[in-house]
Amino acid sequence: MFDYETLKVIWWVLVGVLLIGLALTDGFDMGAMALMPFVGKTDSERRVAINTIAPHWDGNQVWLITAGGALFAAWPIVYAVSFSGMYWAMLLVLFGLFCRPVGFDYRSKLENTKWRTAWDWALFAGGALPALLFGVAFGNLLLGLPFRLDETMRMTYEGSFFGLLHPFALLAGVVSLSMLCAHGGSWLMLRTDEALYERSRQATRLCAIVFIGAFFLAGLWLVLGIDGYTITSVFDPNAALNPLNKEVAATNGGWQANYANYPITQLAPLTGLAGGVLALLGAQRNRAGLAFTGTSLAIVGTICTAGFAMFPFVFPSSIDPVSSLTMWDAASSKNTMTVMTIVAIIWVPIILGYTAWCYFHMWGKLTNKTIEENSHSLY
Repeated sequence: MFDYETLKVIWWVLVGVLLIGLALTDGFDMGAMALMPFVGKTDSERRVAINTIAPHWDGNQVWLITAGGALFAAWPIVYAVSFSGMYWAMLLVLFGLFCRPVGFDYRSKLENTKWRTAWDWALFAGGALPALLFGVAFGNLLLGLPFRLDETMRMTYEGSFFGLLHPFALLAGVVSLSMLCAHGGSWLMLRTDEALYERSRQATRLCAIVFIGAFFLAGLWLVLGIDGYTITSVFDPNAALNPLNKEVAATNGGWQANYANYPITQLAPLTGLAGGVLALLGAQRNRAGLAFTGTSLAIVGTICTAGFAMFPFVFPSSIDPVSSLTMWDAASSKNTMTVMTIVAIIWVPIILGYTAWCYFHMWGKLTNKTIEENSHSLY
């Protein structure tokens, strides 16, 4: 069907598409819940915010499960190294995500202010914590992770949870959190009205400003203060898995090499900044659709910026660059990737089709009156 090299490129693209799909869909869920305690001043307004994502949040979260499954199948050694090395950080993300289904289900069971407020902050944590930590993870990938492989491909991780909290990684976390909060705010603009709409508009504007500033600063820091990685030896893209069969050097400007060699990739950071500006303009001019389009472009541009900078690296090592994992030498077998490609060709269009159908048939603005008339059937 495809040669091995082409299959590796296809799955590098598809994993990127899954991450973008996760950020575009589950991203506004996380952003909306991170903003909910601040933009919703009454119980009814907070229920409106929650029910804007109620029909979709569980389906949106499937993107995360699919991305994890694709990572396991396409790059098993990356899955093993990342889930082992960043175990506590990923566990913290999962605990944050656990807050959402429990919070949605239990929040309105009791008409008690303290009870509902406690669950509101649990839902806030379930939205803000993963949004922040996903960005911190990307920041650490650009810095490199402290792991090494021995000759039998056994991994030794020499870092800690607190070691992941490098200032640059935290700045990348701010980029992610502000971007997804702006996305969630623009979603609330699309689905609500009156006072809740106005506060969501103000929150979207503020988050867009923070995103633009943080994205620019992170890019400047990456260019001026962080070494990238470059493969310095000849290697065979069609070779089987063997990450140690190459030479890697950490060089100043290594992460900018692809932008110099392939100028079209410069569209990614430009799209990220343009999306942030568009979201800001949309919020200022009361154009919810424009704001949501802007935050969507910001997400696509930001993820592509990181992916294009690191290509072909997937999981760089800061203490032993030769152990760095790339899309060429950390991939599954050709047969595995061929079967996966056939499955993706069949099922991805079906999934996108029924997802679009669900959004189309469950669209509309929610109001306080909607909550009052359906208080026992809605979250």
